[in-house]
Amino acid sequence: MEIIVMGCGTSQGVPLVAHDNAGLDQANPKNWRSRTSIHVVIEGHHVQVDAAPEFRLQCLQNKIPAVDTFILTHGHADHVLGMDDLRQYCTNNGGAAIPVYSTEQGLKRVETIYPYAIGEAASPGYIALDLHRMPEELMLPGGGVVRSILLPHGSEPTLGLIFEEPSTGTKFVYYTDCKTVPTPAVNLALDCDLAILDGLRPNFHPTHMTIGKACEVAGEIRAKQAYITHMTYQIDYATYTESLAKEYPKVGLCYDGLRIKLG
Repeated sequence: MEIIVMGCGTSQGVPLVAHDNAGLDQANPKNWRSRTSIHVVIEGHHVQVDAAPEFRLQCLQNKIPAVDTFILTHGHADHVLGMDDLRQYCTNNGGAAIPVYSTEQGLKRVETIYPYAIGEAASPGYIALDLHRMPEELMLPGGGVVRSILLPHGSEPTLGLIFEEPSTGTKFVYYTDCKTVPTPAVNLALDCDLAILDGLRPNFHPTHMTIGKACEVAGEIRAKQAYITHMTYQIDYATYTESLAKEYPKVGLCYDGLRIKLG
């Protein structure tokens, strides 16, 4: 299994526009964060999780050759507004609709923003989306499995995702955009090989975990390795990487373009 971190920034991206971004070393490219999304290759099947406003550029920068399945964790703007750029992946597949899985609220958001894309393509070169409610267990072509569980995120819950690759026996957990990780979600994630966890900033936020809470969750789920995503400008890469190495040696920070292979 391969995980590509296409973006790891908060909803406004990092650095912020029209802001001094105090404490952020803008000379370090790992502090330039586009909006959060990942790409997972599992048993040879390409799964795209969310489509940030920068999705087209992220695909070019990370050389993403295919999108076979799309999972939308929730319908917030920073996760859904790049979906129109799935069009070339549809074209490359003969115009066939891409299977899209999300929550009920997420699917309604897709229908509202992209009414022209539901079902068959409106014309050659357009996107076509085949919408489905995300089941608790999704069997992918090739044998990969994606389990899901709802995580609290204000008024709109987020899909927590657990990827399991039978051929390598590896498990990857992706819990972005959440305030807490309830016990059932902890149990699903136990002893994972890799976890990528929401960790917005050091101080309180009403709908996101803090850096400290994310580190606690990494310990609770007994992750062999964990990374933090969806970060604000308050998280300087070098500063926090150094401090985490001392207190939480199994926890690191994501950066755009990070690639991790399991198995």
